[in-house]
Amino acid sequence: MQTDSNNAVSDNQSLQQQQAAAKHTTANNSGTEQTIESGKLGWFDDILLLGIMAVLAGCGLIYEYLLSHYAGRILGALEAAIYTMIGLMIVSMGLGAFAARKIRCAFTGFAVLELCVALCGSLAILITAAVIGFGQQLPLIIANTLGLPADQLPDGGFIGTLQKLAEYLPYVWGVLLGLMIGMEIPLIARVRQAMSEAHLMHNAGTIYGADYIGAGIGAAIWVGFMLAIDIQLAAALTASFNLLAGFIFIWRFWQQIRHVKLLLVGHVVASGILVLLALHGPSWEQNFNNLLYKDKVVYAKATRFQQLTFTERLRGNGLGPVHSLYINGRLQFSSSDEHIYHSFLVHPTMAASARHDKVLIIGGGDGLGLTQVLQWQPKQVTLMDLDEELVRLFMEPASDMPEYLSDALLALNQNALNDPRVRIMYDDAFNGVDKLLAKEEKFDAIIVDLPDPSHPDLNKLYSDAFYLKLKELMSNDAALTIQSTSPYHAPKAFISVANTLELAGFNVDQYHHNVPSFGEWGWSIATLSGKSARNRLNNMQQLPVNDPWLTPGLIHAAFEFPGNFYQDKAQIKPNVLGSSQLYQYHQQAWLENQ
Repeated sequence: MQTDSNNAVSDNQSLQQQQAAAKHTTANNSGTEQTIESGKLGWFDDILLLGIMAVLAGCGLIYEYLLSHYAGRILGALEAAIYTMIGLMIVSMGLGAFAARKIRCAFTGFAVLELCVALCGSLAILITAAVIGFGQQLPLIIANTLGLPADQLPDGGFIGTLQKLAEYLPYVWGVLLGLMIGMEIPLIARVRQAMSEAHLMHNAGTIYGADYIGAGIGAAIWVGFMLAIDIQLAAALTASFNLLAGFIFIWRFWQQIRHVKLLLVGHVVASGILVLLALHGPSWEQNFNNLLYKDKVVYAKATRFQQLTFTERLRGNGLGPVHSLYINGRLQFSSSDEHIYHSFLVHPTMAASARHDKVLIIGGGDGLGLTQVLQWQPKQVTLMDLDEELVRLFMEPASDMPEYLSDALLALNQNALNDPRVRIMYDDAFNGVDKLLAKEEKFDAIIVDLPDPSHPDLNKLYSDAFYLKLKELMSNDAALTIQSTSPYHAPKAFISVANTLELAGFNVDQYHHNVPSFGEWGWSIATLSGKSARNRLNNMQQLPVNDPWLTPGLIHAAFEFPGNFYQDKAQIKPNVLGSSQLYQYHQQAWLENQ
């Protein structure tokens, strides 16, 4: 009887101890988690944690896009930057998941983590812009300090290394954010487990489900909203959700978090920083980005598709200022010599065409090529460009653009985009030409003025499939001209354009000329039947339009190349759709030149 009584007392004490242990979860001095309250995960807490996880997943995906797009838009090679950034961040997230095991208290660790993610995510782009901008200005600072002449700026050795390393800074931030983002899922899983005295079924699966859904929502927010706003503002807004998640987590698990008051103060301070960054960060970041350009930046705009930067250089001596447009950090035109490029792009094409009634321009949203085309008195010109916001800047004064710059741009293209003969289509060229084909339209001349094939999306617009589409749009005696990059800096890419046109069934000639802002530049001109474009132009003794600079002699000479230029033509591959061959030639050439 005594033994039974002792056993009963012992069992009762054990039960009481288990119940007491199940009432509260605290982060004890050793930092481990204990089970709280009734020992069951309540539906409110579960929804709260899964909702936080979904929000953070969306934020993590947006950080990937923000950093990669910043690297691409400021430094060029947008797609390569995206692929590199996503790959680095995924690997870093995996390492972060392993590192989360070293965090002893999941509650405290998660609260600290969200504070760190918010600060890093909001400041990464601004700090990167400052470092890169300083690196670009350092040679000028040294030269001014030492009194060096302008043609002896120090740009090699340590300074060159510093400038090159600064370009990789976005990827450093990507790795750091990836490590922290990778810790979020393991910590949330431990928090959920700590809230239940029994093992949670499908704990990881439930959290990953919330993570995937949140990432999908984040991608939709990026495409539908954040692409159209300033990148620094987007970073501050994204970081605010990390901070909000931290506030909610602290509110709900106040008793389980160590140093909770200090963390709360940190979140409040970070909130003030985010407000400051949202209000002034975009202008600060733009000022740092402006340091990348030799001339004064007078206007910058991030459209849905690209970063536009306009610069101005004052010349004095009664000469007007020089205005230039950069897209994603690459020069598109300079008002000092754009007429050279656009005259060679347009006039040989029009002169080689039998008629000029209907003309198609693909790209050229600045209207500068269109200005040259309209000299030939066409009945209708169709201009197709992807970026409506860019075209609008050259059509009408923009409310946020300096008035003198708007006037200068409209004067530069002679208000050509508002000509009643011009029809503008806003569409991706690869798909947009299908709409013209569906209407069975034919054109007397086609001019393709697209950026270089510097990333895969543009590569398809230099493919045999695209040229076959253009072939169906051409009248039998029409001419087609393609902007074809530099024959000097990227000869394989230049020749590959010609080989691709030949594969599509065209008679092809190529020509080149020096454009001071670009260097030696080239074009490919193609016809369908009869004489080649070069033979048609050989008989031209006078240009049918009045161009103060271009002459028939300059056109004829442009078709001459060094004797050995085409010696490897047979080994250079055409750009078949899906091969990315031209993209590879182009990237390899410019990498070697750098």
